Amino acid sequence: MDTTARSIAKAVSYRLLGSATTGLILYVLTDRATLSLIGGALDVFLKIGAYFVHERIWNHIDFGRPKPPEYEI
Repeated sequence: MDTTARSIAKAVSYRLLGSATTGLILYVLTDRATLSLIGGALDVFLKIGAYFVHERIWNHIDFGRPKPPEYEI
């Protein structure tokens, strides 16, 4: 299971990349730097929170994890 600090670090690094992409797309579509910066900033904060909650929920789901042995010698 990941620690809370690891989940936060993963969320932040992923969102910085994703938000930079969102800002670039907004700039290309609108040619307005202010709008792209605001959109990118909103994207960072809202989606970091959503990803963190998603990550913590998945830490409680056993789907796809190997099962521990019933006993050990």
